Amino acid sequence: MAKNKVFKTMDGNEAAAYVSYAFTEVATIYPITPSSPMADHVDAWATNGKKNLFGQPVKLVEMQAESGAAGAMHGSLETGSLTSTYTASQGLLLMIPPMYRIAGSQLPGVMHVSARTVATHSLSIFGDHSDVMACRQTGWAQLASASVQESMDLGAVAHLSAIKGSIPFQHFFDGFRTSHEIQKIEVLDYEDLGKMLDWDAVQRFKDHALSTEHPTLRNTLQNPDTFFQSREACNSAYDALPAIVEEYMGKINEVTGRNYQLFNYYGAPDAEQVIIAMGSVCDTIEETIDYMLAQGKKVGLVKVRLYRPFSVDAFVSAIPETVKKITVLDRTKEPGALGEPLYLDVVAALKQAGKFQDVPVFTGRYGLGSKDTNPAQIIAVYNNTEKPRFTIGIEDDVTGLSLPIGENPNTTPEGTTCCKFWGLGSDGTVGANKNSIKIIGDHTDMYAQAYFAYDSKKSGGVTISHLRFGKSPIKSTYFVNKANFVACHNPSYIDKYDMVEDVVPGGSFLLNCQWTVDELDEKLPAPVKAYIAKNNINFYIINAIKVAKEIGLGNKTNTVLQSAFFSIANIIPAEDAIEYMKKAAYKSFAKKGDDIVKMNYAAIEKGAGEVIKVDVPASWADAEGTLPVHTATGDRKDLVDFVNNILIPVNAQRGDKLPVSTFVGMADGTFPQGSAAYEKRGIAAVSYTHLTLPTIA
Repeated sequence: MAKNKVFKTMDGNEAAAYVSYAFTEVATIYPITPSSPMADHVDAWATNGKKNLFGQPVKLVEMQAESGAAGAMHGSLETGSLTSTYTASQGLLLMIPPMYRIAGSQLPGVMHVSARTVATHSLSIFGDHSDVMACRQTGWAQLASASVQESMDLGAVAHLSAIKGSIPFQHFFDGFRTSHEIQKIEVLDYEDLGKMLDWDAVQRFKDHALSTEHPTLRNTLQNPDTFFQSREACNSAYDALPAIVEEYMGKINEVTGRNYQLFNYYGAPDAEQVIIAMGSVCDTIEETIDYMLAQGKKVGLVKVRLYRPFSVDAFVSAIPETVKKITVLDRTKEPGALGEPLYLDVVAALKQAGKFQDVPVFTGRYGLGSKDTNPAQIIAVYNNTEKPRFTIGIEDDVTGLSLPIGENPNTTPEGTTCCKFWGLGSDGTVGANKNSIKIIGDHTDMYAQAYFAYDSKKSGGVTISHLRFGKSPIKSTYFVNKANFVACHNPSYIDKYDMVEDVVPGGSFLLNCQWTVDELDEKLPAPVKAYIAKNNINFYIINAIKVAKEIGLGNKTNTVLQSAFFSIANIIPAEDAIEYMKKAAYKSFAKKGDDIVKMNYAAIEKGAGEVIKVDVPASWADAEGTLPVHTATGDRKDLVDFVNNILIPVNAQRGDKLPVSTFVGMADGTFPQGSAAYEKRGIAAVSYTHLTLPTIA
């Protein structure tokens, strides 16, 4: 009798942690964003007595630094304990010296990496592949996941292959875009994983461990006469590894019904234009391919799974014979190189295979520092015939590498509902939306996705929650820009950010404010009123600030607004929504005491009833004007220019539109001092005043 599939709503970090726990005896960790939640989950499960495949809780050891965690991993593996770690970015780079030793000793450790930007001219906490690309020479196998589901499935493949192949694995997925994206996924059964595990290989690893019972001489000093030869002796292990990975992908495929290959092809069987890529962008490319195939375009994607060791035969066989142009997308920058890493590997593989010699190979950079990559950019890549080297997602008006981007089409499957919530960091908006998407994912048959965009300030900064749900699988690994529902949780945002324009005609807009219906005509900016009226927007207001204060929650309006969302969106029956929200509230706040729980229950009950639908006056359609524009003035030209050209657009959420020329003269990361005084945002939710900037002296 076939097992019932178990689905759960979780993010990529939890998915990777869940599957790694099964195969891990010891976890050596040092916390670093965005990988920390993986270790947090492992720690919590171990504390609660959760058993791994070996019938025991994981032993978790927190070190004083990432280098210490990697060193401890090496020691733990040498003494016969299957060991995992979790890291990213600078933390990963500090682990590199022990990584060489672990690979050299052919130890089956596994490292799960939420791939993140490495600091160069500036620090970025966000995602790209610059950290994992710095490790491609260490001897660790590298396996790339493109989604939350893959983080679980291929995480298992990494552990199984490491044990059987006696080679350490680096399993990576995009930091934030996958690590923090919440999806409804199928959860693998530990019993199934136990059946896949090569227990003989586990025993061989145990028998090979360093022990006082049978002393072993290992990791000696070698001279020029022998080092080269002994270094080459590992070749057969790496040559055998792709087949091992393929074997375990097959076992996962058998259990799940999914199709994992070393290189997966998606698209037209007779494609003429093919993109090579890895990571979360692959889902966006697949969604765009579906859109373009419906228009008769012959396009495709080769999705890279096993990046190291790179299997030439498997790669070449995945490319359609009809291809006329190949484009490689890299999510990293290697200054001074002939091309980025994946591109160079692709060119070398094609040369070695002796195939597609006459097919031009283009190379493009995308998504550095978590820059959003949307379908319009992918269409531009397929349409590009002029620039063999290019960038997408930015305007390069200095070296001219960027591709022109057309209008972003709606490529999401029909029936997908898209929502966008504007909140203030620490106001609870993100937490409430996490609960909302889990309610939808766990209590309906719908697919669900949530992603949260915020700047480095986090607390006190702007947060934007992007939610999608529907009957079809969701591959939209990019921001929502055509929303059925938009909520503004902070009234001060209404004249600062272009948010209403994200609502599709006939959609809904919810504004949390202290204004009455009669005051709206005076308080709302002209562009907002005009867009609402001209596009038949269903406009709602709620005074969640007043409700929260009356209940005793102070400025914590998140639960009130979550209830308002469910009452407007009508995704699930109102009484069910209230019950599910109360359960989520209890889980979130029970540790803070019964009074807090009861307050949130009251907020849930009142939130739905306090929503007011506004009867939009026809006169709003004729409203004329623009959002306020603020300009700094003064004698310090360098600072004035910086504030006006960079600081003000960034604070207005328009930094994505700044061209490369804006940063000429700042390539080394040097900014003028004194700008913090002019970063006044005027974001108080209660009795806010319009922003005014002082003169720069």
